[in-house]
Amino acid sequence: MNLNASLSSIAIPSCHRCLHFSKPLISLPSSRCSIISPVRSNKASAIAASMSAGPSPAMEATTAESMEPKKKDPWLIVGLGNPGKEYAGTRHNVGFEMVDAIAEAEEIPMSSVSFTAQFGKGFIGDVPVMLAKPQTFMNSSGESVGPLVSYYKIPLKQVLVIFDDLDLPFAKLRLLPKGGHGGQNGMRSIINHFKGSVDFPRLRIGIGRPSGKMDPVQFVLSRFTKQEREELNFTFQRGLEAVRILLLEGFNKSATFVNTAKRIEQTS
Repeated sequence: MNLNASLSSIAIPSCHRCLHFSKPLISLPSSRCSIISPVRSNKASAIAASMSAGPSPAMEATTAESMEPKKKDPWLIVGLGNPGKEYAGTRHNVGFEMVDAIAEAEEIPMSSVSFTAQFGKGFIGDVPVMLAKPQTFMNSSGESVGPLVSYYKIPLKQVLVIFDDLDLPFAKLRLLPKGGHGGQNGMRSIINHFKGSVDFPRLRIGIGRPSGKMDPVQFVLSRFTKQEREELNFTFQRGLEAVRILLLEGFNKSATFVNTAKRIEQTS
């Protein structure tokens, strides 16, 4: 009997555990017993595929959206005055002049007309801004400001009105979060068009009171002296800084800056 032939005809299992031996009789590296769960295999394949494919479109959109800076709501800044060359440079028109100073400093063109107002759009920092100078004459300012606020849907807390004030010392600024018209007819008109609401900020610019028995109407339509003009230019610079702080850092910081600011000393 051929021993080699007999051995070759015997099928020896490749796994020693099948015959309950403690050690394999024959070491065959290429014939290990390997059992892989189909479920595990499919799950692993799916994970590997998702990792190689990268983030999903929905995840990318959410990430991109979270990285974008939040858009800020626009402000409307209104300066009160009377239109026309005959009123230019008068005390009653300091609101116009303050808006002009803002427009020049922030390079906002005031070349368009919207709702009977000289109008311009731009930015102060990253805050969108609309500047307006109503051309309706002072006593009818609300006829322009009211429709502007309504059309552009500006919340009243972001409508800043700048106007002259007889009750403040000359060239003094005062920033308030709300209040009445204080006898100023332009403000009276605006409040009426806001349905009586006084909850909007205002920047008052002091023009002083007339001396002697001068009629207040004549006084507000008078022009400034050379010395007053120099001091007023300084006031406009402080007003510009106050507006920047208001829009970029909030009302409280701006009010602190404005209401504690000192006037420059008048030279004799």
